[in-house]
Amino acid sequence: MRKKLLSCFIVVICLLAMSNAALACACCAETGTYGIWTGKPDSYSLDVLKDMKFSNAADLFMTEAGFDGIKGLAGLRKEYESDSWTAEPGAFSLVNSFKSGTWRFDLKTKAGKTGTVTLPMPPKMLIFKVDIHDNSDKGLGPSLYKEFRFQGKVTTGTGFFKPDIVPATSYFLVFQGRGNGCDNASDFTHWHLEITGKKASYEFFGEMSH
Repeated sequence: MRKKLLSCFIVVICLLAMSNAALACACCAETGTYGIWTGKPDSYSLDVLKDMKFSNAADLFMTEAGFDGIKGLAGLRKEYESDSWTAEPGAFSLVNSFKSGTWRFDLKTKAGKTGTVTLPMPPKMLIFKVDIHDNSDKGLGPSLYKEFRFQGKVTTGTGFFKPDIVPATSYFLVFQGRGNGCDNASDFTHWHLEITGKKASYEFFGEMSH
């Protein structure tokens, strides 16, 4: 009797192991993967977006040209050129939300100036996945570099954003990360936001929180 029970136990363990392996391989990426897909976000992608969490800090992308290299955000220039601006990461505090298909970015400088932009999700998104051949294969296929990309119109801007957000101002929002063939919120580690228009041309970036 004990031998039969032991045999049954071993069979169950083997079946569970095979099931886990099959599940893992269902998400395995293939060496040389390079894919770009554009289309309407499905329910799975929307769930991933809802599960994404932003860190509480953000930065303004700047080159050596400083404010001479961007267009807009004039209300921040004086602070940027003062001692109150920090060169360390996290020049802005960030509160972000994604509700009813709309992102809201609430930003605040160290000196207390605030600005908010709202970005409705466009009808289509782009998913990019690629094997960058960096020896990341641990036996279940390579860890892909991946992006979720969104291009749409900025609906509103308040605070230091307000003077720049005129009709037809657009945004380009990218979530960047690494992972297997299946997408999860935890795969995405960074975000990048570009705002462009008649009075605006600047970029913000930051990390995701897990």
